[in-house]
Amino acid sequence: MHRLVPPVLRAVWRPTVHGLEHVPRHGGVILASNHLSFVDSVVIPVVAPRQVVFLAKSDYFTGTGLKGAASRAWFEGLGMLPVDRDDTRAAIKSLDVALEVLGRGEAFGIYPEGTRSRDGRLYRGRTGVAHLALTAGVPIVPVGLTGTERVQPVGSSVPHLVPITVRFGEPIHVAGRFEGVPSGRARREVTDEVMAAVQRLTGQVEAGVYNERPVDA
Repeated sequence: MHRLVPPVLRAVWRPTVHGLEHVPRHGGVILASNHLSFVDSVVIPVVAPRQVVFLAKSDYFTGTGLKGAASRAWFEGLGMLPVDRDDTRAAIKSLDVALEVLGRGEAFGIYPEGTRSRDGRLYRGRTGVAHLALTAGVPIVPVGLTGTERVQPVGSSVPHLVPITVRFGEPIHVAGRFEGVPSGRARREVTDEVMAAVQRLTGQVEAGVYNERPVDA
């Protein structure tokens, strides 16, 4: 699936991609992106030069029958792992899973905003991305997506072929930079550095506040 799906989707979507040289081809790395649409977790693995693991709602993996099997094969083929977002301990479990992925020398994708932006602004980053990088000692590659919010606008039942641009920024290295710095301060500084890099890639207006997931999302 992973050998087949990305080339096919690239041929259909024809996304514009910049900065692929910034993504390390080997070793643990975090790809930290802005979040505009549910398709972001498809677009990044499709254009990245290596397989990227994202977390996805566990509902996508538990369906029955032919449709359930197809959904499971699709998301597993793109390298996604299930997480129960309704579990109060899901955030901790997600970090543990991410550290396992990074410990195997793989690439892990994350959205520091926590949930997708519904107004197009860039929201303040949560510090989980910094915790992962500082704990695992891996670099963070900022990613800027533009256009994905138009793939399937609210009220549309089918995806649209629209121009999409993906920009990979220069890696942010954290190993050895924060020795002696209180952990909370280090996580905040790293996260703010990542979000500033993402903003430069996208040009989004900064919201200055955290984004909250709607109750019915």
